[in-house]
Amino acid sequence: MKAITYQSLGEIALSELDNPEPAQHEVVVKVHASGICHTDIDILYGRYGSSKFPIVPGHEYAGEIVSVGKGVTNLSEGQRVVVDPNFHCGDCRSCKKGLTNLCDKLGAYGVTQHGGFAEFSAVHQDNIFPISDMPYGIAALAEPVGCVLNGLDAIDTDACENAMIFGAGPIGMLMALSLRTKGVNDITMVDLNDSRLELAESFGLKAIAAASDDLTSTEKSVDLVADATGVPQVAEKLINYAANGGNVLFFGVCPPGETIAVSPHDVFRRQIRLAGTHSLNHNIPEAINAIEAIGPEIERLVSHRVELNEIKAFLEKSNQSNSLKVHAVTT
Repeated sequence: MKAITYQSLGEIALSELDNPEPAQHEVVVKVHASGICHTDIDILYGRYGSSKFPIVPGHEYAGEIVSVGKGVTNLSEGQRVVVDPNFHCGDCRSCKKGLTNLCDKLGAYGVTQHGGFAEFSAVHQDNIFPISDMPYGIAALAEPVGCVLNGLDAIDTDACENAMIFGAGPIGMLMALSLRTKGVNDITMVDLNDSRLELAESFGLKAIAAASDDLTSTEKSVDLVADATGVPQVAEKLINYAANGGNVLFFGVCPPGETIAVSPHDVFRRQIRLAGTHSLNHNIPEAINAIEAIGPEIERLVSHRVELNEIKAFLEKSNQSNSLKVHAVTT
């Protein structure tokens, strides 16, 4: 089969690999849609994951089961499914507290085992979820939506009347649309890119240019302020826009080792809640429900649908101008 492989640190190739065979409790999925996440690029350059190469990247994918291991009883060939990439030990302190996404031995398809940028992928039955007739391109958004929902679980959205999200890229937009499913409708997107701000407005969201004077007028007025950029300089300023008693959510993946300055007195005096979030926590069913609640317009966040051999350029960041979510697709 054809597959994108990370051969070593910074080295990416289109490779020919043997087709996978399912182990006892695995199924083999013919991948129909597999999306790029920023962490895929971080894995390539050693900023995320175990850096054990070679590896087939891709952890946002959906497809059709084409073969089933002997120990699999609840799945069958021909089912349309989406993959939850994470797997955990079940024994560490985080797992026992239900924080499986923080497992001491956390692994994931596309990170520590071969993932979805291939024609076929062998996946444990516990990581497979049927999608009925949901289009593969929409189902492949379940993983990032699961990450968003896990992040929103870190704060009390019931008490939020408004929200501001820095970064109107695909993950910021998915956060905004997911917030709507939780009853938060006054949402402002902040970005430097005019086309992304226009996209936000086309979804009925408010939009403010990052350098605009309009941004200054929103200081200390927002119940939830979230970063979806991963830029430390942006993350450092979030607290300026949080209302008294508000929430600051660090969702974007800032580079390891970077630090920001936050006034603990400000956090104390204004009773600000600072929250971090990592990955998804086996909440793909909730993500599927959220996607159905958002509706088919969610697919507008997929800007590119390309063949597997074209994904290499996007992963190398040489072909990402004005892209949103990029999917490798097969018929």
